[in-house]
Amino acid sequence: MNLRYILGAFVSIPLLPIMYFQGKRIRASVPKLPEAEGTEGFCDLSKNSDHVMNVIFLGESTFAGVGVDTHKEGFAGTFAKELSKLFNTNLSWRVYARSGYTAKRLTNKLIPKITAKNPTLIVIGLGGNDAFTLNRPSKWKTEIRLVIESLTVKFPGAMIVFCNMPPIKEFPSFTSLIKFTVGNLVEILGEELRKTVKEYDHVFYFGDKITLQGWITKYNLNNKKQDFFSDGVHPSKLTYQIWGKDIASEVFKNETLNKALTTKTIGQEA
Repeated sequence: MNLRYILGAFVSIPLLPIMYFQGKRIRASVPKLPEAEGTEGFCDLSKNSDHVMNVIFLGESTFAGVGVDTHKEGFAGTFAKELSKLFNTNLSWRVYARSGYTAKRLTNKLIPKITAKNPTLIVIGLGGNDAFTLNRPSKWKTEIRLVIESLTVKFPGAMIVFCNMPPIKEFPSFTSLIKFTVGNLVEILGEELRKTVKEYDHVFYFGDKITLQGWITKYNLNNKKQDFFSDGVHPSKLTYQIWGKDIASEVFKNETLNKALTTKTIGQEA
């Protein structure tokens, strides 16, 4: 059992009634934004027209593109365009994601509905809803294994990448109490995810902690922290595009992934 989780639960349990009412106020004040439109696309570089990399995206509201109008300007479209450039290859992409989904719901309700064939790469964004529902780390690990194993059975040749956990401690709409409690839990879940993916040769986790000040410094931005959010909770176009480019870069720089994706793409005709 995770000691940090036990200590956090000991402190937080008496505060649950307060968090419940704070959560209700937050839900009432945050506008309900739709999921993005345009769930599939194709990056056509033409120079390498004989081959194509097939990428699918699975996850919760961030991967469903809440906060932008279309997936092309969200995480999926940005990631796909950047990865296509880095590998100098055509790339086909499609999003399978739903607001409110946890790891368990992803396995039970979303994976069975995937109609894509032979994806080269599967990119997953989860963790926020599992933290909001106060999922236990041990249960989360079991459910992540089920996600991985379900995908491996359905797509035995695909590489799988999990993205960073959401930076809940940065959310402007959240109270200090919720940032502390849920923010710490999402970090614990991230630690457990990092341990879990090490059990599989074809699964990776790019889990560097996201901080807005870190992005502002790294990219020499003049933006204010509220510019990174569409509604105080979900990412803005700015955030999606920085995040998508960052993860694409991490995929490309990883020697194991680079070699595997290059080999699989060369062997897969458009």
